[in-house]
Amino acid sequence: MIVYITARADWPAAEIEPDPAVGFVHCSDPGSVLVPARRLFAGRDDLLLLEIDPALIGAPVRWEVGSPPEPGGPWFPHVYGPIPASAVVGVHEFPPGPDGEFELPASLAHR
Repeated sequence: MIVYITARADWPAAEIEPDPAVGFVHCSDPGSVLVPARRLFAGRDDLLLLEIDPALIGAPVRWEVGSPPEPGGPWFPHVYGPIPASAVVGVHEFPPGPDGEFELPASLAHR
């Protein structure tokens, strides 16, 4: 499974479109999702974590260094095409904790 961070107001949607600046959808896996969450979404309390089955996407998924690259950092799944809503197999609340830090939702941590 791969995951995608989105605002609650942006879901549901027919599909998730690639970022036009780079040509892909920035995704993560459960083990790396805290890197972009903490870097790009600090202070946000309106987030969901979409659980996506790569076999249902219908577009290439490439594991690549982060954007921007971080020396020794994790690789991330980048989806080179739209992700249809039908590929989303789970929707998880993704609020920061009382200290403002994100943690992997328990519903994903035990898979």
